Amino acid sequence: MKTRVTDLLDIRVPIVQGGMQWVGRAELASAVSNAGGLGILTALTQPTPEHLRAEIRRCREMTRQPFGVNLTILPTVSPPPYGEFIDVIVSEGIKVVETAGNSPKDFIARFHDAGIVSIHKCTSVRHALSAQRNGVDIVSIDGFECAGHPGEDDIPGLVLIPIAAKALSIPIIASGGIADGRGMAAALALGAEGINMGTRFVCTQEAPVHERIKRDLIGRTERDTNLIFRTLGNTARVLKNAPSNEVVATENRPAGCTFDDIRPLVVGSRGKAAWEAGDVDGGVLTAGMVLGLIDDLPTCAELIDRMVSECRAHLSRALSYTAEALLPDVVT
Repeated sequence: MKTRVTDLLDIRVPIVQGGMQWVGRAELASAVSNAGGLGILTALTQPTPEHLRAEIRRCREMTRQPFGVNLTILPTVSPPPYGEFIDVIVSEGIKVVETAGNSPKDFIARFHDAGIVSIHKCTSVRHALSAQRNGVDIVSIDGFECAGHPGEDDIPGLVLIPIAAKALSIPIIASGGIADGRGMAAALALGAEGINMGTRFVCTQEAPVHERIKRDLIGRTERDTNLIFRTLGNTARVLKNAPSNEVVATENRPAGCTFDDIRPLVVGSRGKAAWEAGDVDGGVLTAGMVLGLIDDLPTCAELIDRMVSECRAHLSRALSYTAEALLPDVVT
């Protein structure tokens, strides 16, 4: 499959693995890249820039194909050492960086000087247009269905993707709510030139997540997510479990809540431990509505091959409707 996204990223199929905290590690990124997509390491999963350097080198031992690094720019009083993480990314010769969160405009010139293709995740067209003006190469447009932070506008992909495709001149990647070839075909038909998947890649054999978590996820439905931090203006979509249910209940109290009221429930170390130990109720776990489409645990290669085959079949089937409609006119 050939699009501007495959050309820019030097990959065989336009499928990108989302950068996922605690999950975007060498085992998964290398498997996605070996299967023809673009694997992504998550920089902030690593405790220090030098740990990221070691993870990049470990990933290179597992694949000779391109892979990228996600750098989420967090609005925080004590930010991580972003400059040092970027120094590692550049010095290690990484050619694709996916940014998320705040605007990456302060880093784009550095990326381009190093020959790095920049992807920025956006949840609205206005932010996507700003990213384009700031010089990013690709926008990953994130619909309301997505895991993680869907923004505050609540616009689903069926509306957001074609609006973004019409508004932008740079290529877009559709993100959120895609788990199979049908979703991929739909995204391409709506104007995207690639797709991004997170939750679907968690449910693969290579994902560095405990088997109990994976088995629990494939038994869930599209109704098994919670939206937390809604009252704090920083909405996040996560798996419906004991701690996220408690967060929602706390936010819905008549008196409302502050972040300090829910901090013990959402602290990142609890989520990391839950992913690794297989304790579904151990912490807040990010997951998207796409859970309703996931019912197996393939390898990344099996998943990508199947998706490409399904995508082609569904695009051909849709095209056949037009051909059949035109057939009487052609005959006459």
